[in-house]
Amino acid sequence: MCEKATGMVLSYHPVIPGDVNRLCAGREPDENDRRWMQRAAAIILPQGCSESLYRMAVRYCRHVFPDYRMRFLYPGKIGDIRLFRILGFPHPKSHLFHSVKFCPPSFWNDLRYPVVLKSAHGGEGSLVFKVESAEEAMEPLKIFEGMERSGFGGFVVQEFVKNDGRDLRVVVIGRTVKSYWRVQRDPTNFLHNTSHGAVIDRESDPDLQAEGRAWVRALCQRTGINLAGMDLLFRDRSLHQQKNPLFLEINYYFGRKGLGGSERFYTLLEKEARAWLKSLGLSDLQPPPTGGKKATRSFP
Repeated sequence: MCEKATGMVLSYHPVIPGDVNRLCAGREPDENDRRWMQRAAAIILPQGCSESLYRMAVRYCRHVFPDYRMRFLYPGKIGDIRLFRILGFPHPKSHLFHSVKFCPPSFWNDLRYPVVLKSAHGGEGSLVFKVESAEEAMEPLKIFEGMERSGFGGFVVQEFVKNDGRDLRVVVIGRTVKSYWRVQRDPTNFLHNTSHGAVIDRESDPDLQAEGRAWVRALCQRTGINLAGMDLLFRDRSLHQQKNPLFLEINYYFGRKGLGGSERFYTLLEKEARAWLKSLGLSDLQPPPTGGKKATRSFP
């Protein structure tokens, strides 16, 4: 193995500069990547990181940020539920299917409706359906069959949790944990995504927000997750006294509107990347020049 370059930081992130900068978007990592990784003391990966890039990075370098072990060990919405089950974290009652053919017709007769059907793939509320009967479930299943033929199989059938029209997004960026409500004011729409009309509320019920952040910190301590947006749901308090939130899913690539936009997100991310490097005893990232723009770097 090549000798490590003292303190050399290798960055694959398009915004955060390292001592050496490379891009791996739209391609598989190659021999040149391997050689740079063998020399690196630390590697910074992008949010759009492929599994092959991550696997190569952790094979050849001890220090990799973000920690995406859980992302690739437990992929997609099915993986999220499996992780919650293994660690014993509260979540809605869920049935997992890797293929439509593994779901017998009799399954739909024994459910308590309504239920929520989610494709194992997709985000921002896409491919999520609330169904009131076995007959209504057939249309989403046809969509899932089509996706399966394209190589995107798997779906989750989940209890519909009565709530007060909002969910809690908890964002983890390194040591920073922030939360905000996504509030759906349209009573006919059960989705809480901003792409479906939900609005951001950072102020309401600070006690519940603190409770949600505490649960997310506990999950991160168990898993090493240090960059993700997690969605939590509190049951309707008029029907339940339970204060504990339910984990819905983990988003490793998430919207930034609730954080104040992309610029604010990247400011937080770079701050945490600097802190991570400092904790390793490595040189800090080169700061941007006066004026706020990043220095231009070459990409070997």
